[in-house]
Parts: sequence; C-alpha cells; structure tokens
Amino acid sequence: DTIKISTSHKEEISATHADLYVTVKGASVVSGNEAMKKAREVSQLVDELTRFGIPAENIHLQGVRVETSSGALLKSSSASYRLRVRCEALDQIAELLDIITSQKNAALERIDWKYPDEEANERGLEAALAKAKVKAEKVAASLGVKLLGVYDLIENIMDQEMSMPAYFAQTAAKTRGAGLMAEPNLGMDVQHSKMIHVNVDIWYRISEF
Repeated sequence: DTIKISTSHKEEISATHADLYVTVKGASVVSGNEAMKKAREVSQLVDELTRFGIPAENIHLQGVRVETSSGALLKSSSASYRLRVRCEALDQIAELLDIITSQKNAALERIDWKYPDEEANERGLEAALAKAKVKAEKVAASLGVKLLGVYDLIENIMDQEMSMPAYFAQTAAKTRGAGLMAEPNLGMDVQHSKMIHVNVDIWYRISEF
C-alpha cells in the first residue's frame, strides 16, 4: 500500500558571470591566436578591453570567417572574427557594452548569462524533500497509518528563463491570433536572473489501516 506526495520548491537565482559574444569585421585575414594581435580591428578591441581591466585570458577567438566578393580567396579578402569575452563582474556589463559598441567594426551578438545551477538544484531538492516528509507525516497521521519507507521517487527540475527569440515568437503568435500586428523587437535580453523549479513525487509505503 502506498500514498503519493507531491511537493515543489521555487527559487530565483542570479547570474554569477556572463559571456559576451562579439563579431569584429576585419580588413585582413589572420588565423589562429595571431589574429588577436595582427588583425588591426581585433587588436584595437582587445586593447580597449584589457585597458578596462578584462584579463587577456578571458578574451577568446572562437572562429574566423573569410568573406569574398568573387568566390575566390584573394589577398584583399576580409574576415569576420568571432570573440567570446568573459565578464566576471556583472556590474561592468554596461561599460563593456559601451566599449564594444564604440568600436566601428564590432558588434555584440548576444550575452550568455552563467548561473550556479548545480548549487541551486541541490538546495531546491533538499527543500522539496523536506516539505514532502512533513506533508507525508501529516497525511499518514490523518489516515491513521504509519509510514514504512519510500517506494519510489521522481524529481523534475526546470528553469523558467526563456530565450528572447522564443519569447518573441510566442508573443507574435498570440498577437496574430488576436488579429493584431506584432511589432518587430530589435532589442537584446539583459536579464540576469532566472527561476528554478524543483518538483518531486514520492510514493511512501504505509501500514494497513
């Protein structure tokens, strides 16, 4: 014989750091780490970031895309350099955005916020299990039975953060359904907190009535 107990715990957590993804248009093609110094447009941005206080090891070249107008690789071909900039102090985000956008050939593509998910998930699970135990004891006492042990347990962890493209697609679908025209959104998500939901279903073995 079993009883099923369902509980949940919700907690909002804040980002601890962020990765900024930047594309820099360069007039020359340089591959490898040499691009950080020899590609003029890239080195200008890197110099500005390091002067601001971003450690050089927090600036990574992720890829180089060669751009040609004729389909053939020429000496005059240009390139797009993809950089990832790690920001450890989130209060610097606004100033970093100013530095990046002040560069003529640089564009911020997106911000990837980083959260302490593992710690939050563990806290949420412990809290949900504690609630389940208290609730099970109350239910058992009301039914006049004893809890003998746990038969089965299922946990489900979700975070409520929704990417902005998904959010705007959802919003556009709703407005179209209402006969309204959704305005295009050209902004960028600067949210740096999200909600963690931990749900548990526990089946307790119980004694007979």
